[in-house]
Amino acid sequence: QVQLVESGGGLVQAGGSLRLSCAASGRTFSSYDMGWFRQAPGKEREFVAGVSRSGGNTYYADYVKGRFTFSRDNAKNTVYLQMNSLKPEDTAVYYCAATFSLSVVIRTTAKEYNYWGQGTQVTVSS
Repeated sequence: QVQLVESGGGLVQAGGSLRLSCAASGRTFSSYDMGWFRQAPGKEREFVAGVSRSGGNTYYADYVKGRFTFSRDNAKNTVYLQMNSLKPEDTAVYYCAATFSLSVVIRTTAKEYNYWGQGTQVTVSS
């Protein structure tokens, strides 16, 4: 069982930066692949980025590639999403998710993740 708590959301102007954090409970955090998803009003939840158990492998959606960086610190049971060059279309509730995986392939769909945080709002003004 993993419990996830996100933090770091807020209001920022276009072109600005935010860093989201997700703290996980449990002694087996390093056994889980982690992901960030987001959901804007009236839209489906979409994949943003994923990181492997070790942190050595990351994968990004095309619409954030080059602007967002996903990292993890297994010693602190925490993952981070550094978001730079933010755009108004990045406005959404951002969710941290975890999945137990023995695969080297990073999961990119919400149904493949078993544990979710409560979400944190990110609003980018133009």
